[in-house]
Amino acid sequence: PRVVFVDLEPTIIDEVRASTYRQLFHSEQLISGKEDAANNFARCHYTVGKEIVDLCLDHIRKLADNCTGL
Repeated sequence: PRVVFVDLEPTIIDEVRASTYRQLFHSEQLISGKEDAANNFARCHYTVGKEIVDLCLDHIRKLADNCTGL
């Protein structure tokens, strides 16, 4: 499936990596941060989330480029 899982908390993405569905998703489609934003929008938007936004956009761009039609 064409999907990108993104979460700032690494334990959630690790659960997907260890689940029975791990073979459905490529490891590049599972992006996790180093710490949780603790349900704080400002912290996510300006500090913690800002670190991985470029990485996420690159992965989304790669998936979109491989599509024949969106």
